[in-house]
Amino acid sequence: MRILLDECLPRKLKFDFVGHDLATVPEVGWRGLKNGELLRRAATAFDAFVSIDQGLTYQQNLQGTKLAIVLFVAPNNRIETLRPLMPQVLAALDKISSGEIIRITA
Repeated sequence: MRILLDECLPRKLKFDFVGHDLATVPEVGWRGLKNGELLRRAATAFDAFVSIDQGLTYQQNLQGTKLAIVLFVAPNNRIETLRPLMPQVLAALDKISSGEIIRITA
């Protein structure tokens, strides 16, 4: 699965996505894009988007998107907080469908 990791997440988290083809927003040159444009671009090149931005689902019209979205629901975006959730994230990515949103709660 080709996954895009949001720029609000620690880049080092990239190495925890074993078995997936992962890129970060800065790596693909999309740093600073607003969520709407970022998601439109991501949908053309990636299967899934991983973020911690809780406003994403409320601020954007995600109906009709083919992009699967996994959201961390955590008190902060520190790698020490997020790394323990990675087994759940990887399990979610194994079963997520196109256009589905899965929240992983700390």
